[in-house]
Amino acid sequence: MIKRLKKYSTTNTLVILGIILGVFFGSFLPELALQQEVIGQIFISFLKMLVVPLVFSSIFISILGLGSLDDLKTIGLRTIGLYLLTTALAVSVAIVAMNLFPIGEVVSSDGLEYAKASEIAEFSLSAMLLSFIPTNIFGSLADGAMMQIIVFSILLSIASLHLEPHRQETMLDFFTAITNAMLTMAEWIIKLTPIGVFSLISYVIADQGIDVILNLWKYVLMVLGVLIFHAVITLPAVLSLFGRINPYKYLKVIREAPIMAFSTASSAATLPVSMRIVEEVGGVDSKHASFVLPLGATVSMDGTAAYLTVAVLYISHLAGMDLSFMEQILLGITVVALSVGVAALPSASLVMMVVILNQVGLPVEYIALIVAVDRILDMARTSLNVTSDLVVVKIVDQMQKRKN
Repeated sequence: MIKRLKKYSTTNTLVILGIILGVFFGSFLPELALQQEVIGQIFISFLKMLVVPLVFSSIFISILGLGSLDDLKTIGLRTIGLYLLTTALAVSVAIVAMNLFPIGEVVSSDGLEYAKASEIAEFSLSAMLLSFIPTNIFGSLADGAMMQIIVFSILLSIASLHLEPHRQETMLDFFTAITNAMLTMAEWIIKLTPIGVFSLISYVIADQGIDVILNLWKYVLMVLGVLIFHAVITLPAVLSLFGRINPYKYLKVIREAPIMAFSTASSAATLPVSMRIVEEVGGVDSKHASFVLPLGATVSMDGTAAYLTVAVLYISHLAGMDLSFMEQILLGITVVALSVGVAALPSASLVMMVVILNQVGLPVEYIALIVAVDRILDMARTSLNVTSDLVVVKIVDQMQKRKN
């Protein structure tokens, strides 16, 4: 354990150094930073390469390893309940912050246009539910449709519980071997993290520019303030209450996963790293990590929910259409509900933003004013999404261990 902690500590130091150097490189040598984007993309591609087989196999062995539907029901309900709780708390923090420190002065919508909004189909509950079910699992695997893969893997593992014991053992050995192989590859890729992070950060800085952030500094600070508060106050409080452990000690040893999420801006791409870290240094049982984390990477969106709440309230101020207390409560409920369901759809954040603005009667074109800093804030909110996953999996793990 001590050797593993030292290994990740060294990697963390190099990653932080990569972020700092990436910022300077992107700021002072933007042309070179733009040209080396392929290095960062290769790094992300390596991570995404592992996601589909890892999710499929890890969920399968997790459920089959539990051995009973009662344990699955308990863990499943706890996982979903905790994800809803942390998301609701994130939204609440955002609403309180925007009421205590209201930002955004009225701006005319003349000349504003957000063309992508017209490309988004109108939200439909039936379409969302149907998107969960794979009509061709091989097509879902090829497309990386995570929610469909998770649904099929859960059903396959439950069906396998009804097989003869020796056949269950054969399937469990097979998928366990796949999971272990994927995690071994993840460990190799982790060693490339400092280089990948340097490339990704330098490209973002060179592409977006510091000026864009400075022009929207109040909005950026508000979003970051809410995300940081939720990460260092709210989530640790939840972890301490339900997990009954020192939250900051745990978050310190698993910090590489949120750092990785920040640089890649992808919860899915970070999944192999998250699973490896929580098992090796976080003390989480592999059966619990294999079920909770893949599900969280798909449906847990604390950072996204908090960001969308701030963004919608900010747009309401820009449009001069301040929302009443009850309208803000309705906004919070809508964001929490959509954060679970819309995750299976393409461009989830964009879909949610347009749906929510239409729901509360705000003009969609104001998105054009904040989209310039979306890439930077996407990195921050993804980091919080992953942090929430790591907190929930530890709580579930602690609860199950106390039960046993």
